[in-house]
Amino acid sequence: MRLATYAVAIGLLLPGGCAVNPKVRTPKARASRQWSEPPAHGIVVESPAVREWWKTFQDSTLDALVERAVESNLDLRIAAARVTEARAARGVSASALLPSVGTSGGYTRVRGGIAQGLNGAGVIPGSPAPRSSLLAPFETSVFQSGFDASWELDFFGGVRHGVDAATADAQAAEEGRRDAQVTVLAEIGRNYLETRGIQKRLEITRSNVETQRQTLELTRVRYEAGLATDLDVARAAAQLATTQAAIPSLESGLARGIYRLGVLLGEEPGALRTELERKAPLPSVPSSIPIGLPSGLLLRRPDVRQAEAEIAAATARLGVARSDLFPKFTLTGLAGRQGAGFSGLALGAGNFFSLGPGVRLPIFAGGRIRSNIAVQDSRLQQAVTQYENAVLKSLEDVENGLVAYSREQERRDKLQQAVDESRRAVELASELYLRGLGDFLSVLDAQKSRYALEDELAQSETNVVVDLVSLYKALGGGW
Repeated sequence: MRLATYAVAIGLLLPGGCAVNPKVRTPKARASRQWSEPPAHGIVVESPAVREWWKTFQDSTLDALVERAVESNLDLRIAAARVTEARAARGVSASALLPSVGTSGGYTRVRGGIAQGLNGAGVIPGSPAPRSSLLAPFETSVFQSGFDASWELDFFGGVRHGVDAATADAQAAEEGRRDAQVTVLAEIGRNYLETRGIQKRLEITRSNVETQRQTLELTRVRYEAGLATDLDVARAAAQLATTQAAIPSLESGLARGIYRLGVLLGEEPGALRTELERKAPLPSVPSSIPIGLPSGLLLRRPDVRQAEAEIAAATARLGVARSDLFPKFTLTGLAGRQGAGFSGLALGAGNFFSLGPGVRLPIFAGGRIRSNIAVQDSRLQQAVTQYENAVLKSLEDVENGLVAYSREQERRDKLQQAVDESRRAVELASELYLRGLGDFLSVLDAQKSRYALEDELAQSETNVVVDLVSLYKALGGGW
């Protein structure tokens, strides 16, 4: 009791004694009440259900890929191992709150030399054997065993702040694992949807190749009949070859997407080739997409939660640094037995013990303690700034996702109209050419425009679903 009273008194006399326990200074998030982008195309401001966003596409293959990725993705395994590491480190820090007790034993053979010879010179009364002399130094064995213990009395919270920092680190690691999962699942969705989009583009390209091949054959027949020119044949053949040239590039993109998905699942790049090369339609977007309010976003995004936990860790480390200004009180103890023979350890004559408090007060450290406080305070300011940056970035991600998704849907609708008109233009140009009322160049231009618009429409449809995945990711979906 007196020791605790002395500790408090010394703490009050030291400079900065009232600032041992810094408070966590999480800044208020500057989130507006509404999104800047007005809701459109099925987007509603309701509480979002984005934990399993991939199921809104109603694609069983995508569902299976996500489940496999959660189990076997290597990035997620690394993130999980970091969580385990952080929790174990928290246990290491918490152990400092308890006494440390150990046991030891040893054997030593001692030959006295001059000092022992002087101390041991002479003859033991009643014994015929002489004691050691300068010419015959004392020599004996020493056996020792015992227990030692120490316990730091954490009056000024240095150890407790260390535990708080480790606890916050564990929380940050857990949020980092969740953020990694959000990213991995979004990558799975994006690559899968892009793969299906490329398959659709390949189908459109091959369909146009077949149409242009028929046009080339018809032009050759008409040329042989004297109804077309050799220039018409050359133009038709050139356009067919140009369209065919797009196929290898699309096939390459398809293979890269499949390989990427294989690696994301923790497997060999070609492990999914047989499974994903089978054609499947591009999934459609749901009719209603709830996104919630900006204030709710900050509670869902794991990167924002991680930044908040890092502020708590930095604050606790500042408390550890400040505690170094104050004395450290320690209780130490030692108890054991010692003897000249192994059997002597069982006797009570060789008992020894020691017990008492210790104190260490920093007087001169060359500015190390103050400098460390400045370091930890600067790191706290960095953590606060990183939190503010994470908040703004999360809001920006959602705003960009809303803009991209809404505008791409408008673009897709306009492209659909253009594709319908281009197909009609091909029919009209072909009919006029066969009747002799139009030239062959109009037919080729109409076919070329049709293929370009159909391909662009397929890309836009792919972009719509991919932009929706990006929006789900920005909303913190996937954990």
